Amino acid sequence: MAVPTGKKSKAKKRSRRAQHDVIALTAVAVCENCGADVRPHRACKACGWYKDRVVLEIVDDLADEELLDEE
Repeated sequence: MAVPTGKKSKAKKRSRRAQHDVIALTAVAVCENCGADVRPHRACKACGWYKDRVVLEIVDDLADEELLDEE
């Protein structure tokens, strides 16, 4: 039967156990339309494109303010 050769320090023990708690980095793709960073399988927040078509209507904040000023 295998026997440990010596006592493991707290740092060694904790660093070994910490491997399971690593936070994974999110995957990032590039929008084919505008080149912005986009998460895979999601519409682009910058231009609203997903799979070669517009699926979101992006409204500029400045355009909203101008419309409110006209009323």
